[in-house]
Amino acid sequence: MPRIIRNEQIVDDNWQVLTLAEGETPASVALPAEPVLLPLSVWLARRDEVVAAHRQLGVWLDSDQGPEELADDIDRLAVIGVNFPKFTDGRSYSTARLLRERYRYTGEIRALGDVLQDQLFYMRRCGIDAFALRADKDIEQALAGLRTFSDSYQAAVDQPQPFFRRRGAQEAA
Repeated sequence: MPRIIRNEQIVDDNWQVLTLAEGETPASVALPAEPVLLPLSVWLARRDEVVAAHRQLGVWLDSDQGPEELADDIDRLAVIGVNFPKFTDGRSYSTARLLRERYRYTGEIRALGDVLQDQLFYMRRCGIDAFALRADKDIEQALAGLRTFSDSYQAAVDQPQPFFRRRGAQEAA
């Protein structure tokens, strides 16, 4: 069973990430047994069928898809995956932040795709709390990398107050 980092722990991953093979369509793809992370296109085409058949629901968004497509369904989803198709594509950082701040999503947001240790700290700052690393990467080393920095200057999802405000509040107390 594959392993992921979830909430700063290495755990077994029982979710299958469904992708469409060449020639498959959202309507024709076979849905595996639960739990499964569906591509957004499959979710949109077969939402009612999936809801009726699965207790645990998950959808993954590619980097060119926005969370507004899921706005009406956010409370149904246990996991939302955000895909990083390559190291240089950072659009999914914004997607994760929008899910947490604009749509108030409280479930698991999982980084998928070209996920590398160097990115985990910043992904977590944007609201991502689970990481499916590339198969060729050391998950233990990546977990240690989450603790590289003990604090940050900027405000983000994980710390809404910038450092200068936190420091000022500590000095006043």
